[in-house]
Amino acid sequence: MIKVFLSHQSADAQTASLIARRLKSLHDIDSYLDVIDSFIDRKGEDLATHIQVEMSKCTQLLAVVSEATKASQWVPWEIGVATEKDYPLATFSAGSSLPPEFLRKWPYLRTEAHLDQYALASKAAERSFVQKRATLNEGVARIRSTQEFFRNLRAGIGQ
Repeated sequence: MIKVFLSHQSADAQTASLIARRLKSLHDIDSYLDVIDSFIDRKGEDLATHIQVEMSKCTQLLAVVSEATKASQWVPWEIGVATEKDYPLATFSAGSSLPPEFLRKWPYLRTEAHLDQYALASKAAERSFVQKRATLNEGVARIRSTQEFFRNLRAGIGQ
């Protein structure tokens, strides 16, 4: 089952909410979105532990980035955790600017049509992971299915 961790800075909460609704209503993909999480008022180590627990319930990460992201300490940290876990990862650029250079390593989405391609690539990667896990160890299966996710998504959005 796919569950997307939607990483975002609080100024981008509305965009993240719209993404969560689109993924659920059109593609039946669940998301974790901290704007509705009562635990989010915690600080520091408690919050970091909470985020790690929530991320462990997810299968991938989509980071909503904008000019406001530059002020966030949590979005880069969450991206780092997802990278370490070999999660399928992409960004959604809220606004007209491209994501920062270091985030262009991963596919970056800019439109609702890109979100739809993201959903298709996510579902294909999940099927691939389940198949690969039958014959490979889980870590290798995750890495290979994530690589397929990147290839499929980039092809789907023309990157």
